[in-house]
Amino acid sequence: MMQANDYMINEPAWCPGCGNFFIREALAEALSELDIDPANLLICSGIGQAAKIPHYIRANGFNGLHGRAISPALGAGVANKNLKIIVESGDGDSYGEGGNHFIHNVRRNPDIAHFVHNNQVYGLTKGQASPTSDQGMKTGVQVNGVILPALNPLAMALVLGAGFIARCFSGEKEHLKETMKAAINFSGYALIDILQPCVSFNKVNTYGWYKKRVYFPEISNPGDWNSAMELSRQWGDKIPLGIFYQKPRPTFGSHIPVLEGEPLVFRTFNPAAHSGLQEEFL
Repeated sequence: MMQANDYMINEPAWCPGCGNFFIREALAEALSELDIDPANLLICSGIGQAAKIPHYIRANGFNGLHGRAISPALGAGVANKNLKIIVESGDGDSYGEGGNHFIHNVRRNPDIAHFVHNNQVYGLTKGQASPTSDQGMKTGVQVNGVILPALNPLAMALVLGAGFIARCFSGEKEHLKETMKAAINFSGYALIDILQPCVSFNKVNTYGWYKKRVYFPEISNPGDWNSAMELSRQWGDKIPLGIFYQKPRPTFGSHIPVLEGEPLVFRTFNPAAHSGLQEEFL
C-alpha cells in the first residue's frame, strides 16, 4: 500500500500559504487510504492554479484547455471504465469558462469526482472576479466592486440532478479527505466545492474569515433534496460544510449497451470489420 507522500511529486509553484497545498495533501491521503494504484487513476484539469494538480500527484494526468477538463474525463471513462477519474479545477475554470460543460455533464452523470478549488477569484491571472465572487467585492479589475450576484454552484448542481454534492474547506483537511474518499467511491458525478483561500489576491475570504463562519450541520438524511437545497443556499455569517446530498442514479455509461463487459480500450479493433461503413461514403 502506498503512503500519502508516495503520491506527491514535484515542487508545487503555489504562493506560500495557498489553500491548494492542503487540498493536495488531503487528496494524497485519500488516495492512500483508498489504496488506489496510480496506474488506474486519471486526473484531468484545465487552466489555473488548481489545474496544476496533475503535475503534483502521481497518476495519469491530462492538462487541457481552460474550462474543458470534464470532456476528456468523460471520454477516458467511456474508453476505460476501470479508471478512477478525478477532475481538478478552479471556480473560474469550472463555473466560468467551463460552465456549459459543468451543466451538461451533471445531466450526463459520468462516473467522475469533480473537485473545485473555489477561491472566489481568478488566482492565476492576477485576481479579477470569478463567477463565485461575492457581490460588492473589490478587486484590481472590479475597483468599484463586483456588480453581479455570485453563482451558487451547489444549488445549481442540485437543480440539474447531481447525485452527490458537498462543500468543504481547505482549512479542515481531515473532513476534506473523508469527503474526497466518499466522492471518489460514489457511482456517478460527484461535486465537491472546496473553499480555498487565495492569500495573494483575495483579502476578504481569508482563513480567518472562513474559520469564523464554517460549521458542520447535522445531516441525518443526505437523500433529502429539500434539506440539501436549504444548506446549499446558506452563505454569509454561517457557512455549512459536509455532504449535503447523496443519491445515486444511472450513470452515463449504463445507458450505452456496447459499454457493458470488457472496457473498450482492451477490445480488439479490426478496421476491416468496419470497411462497409467507409464504403457508404464513397
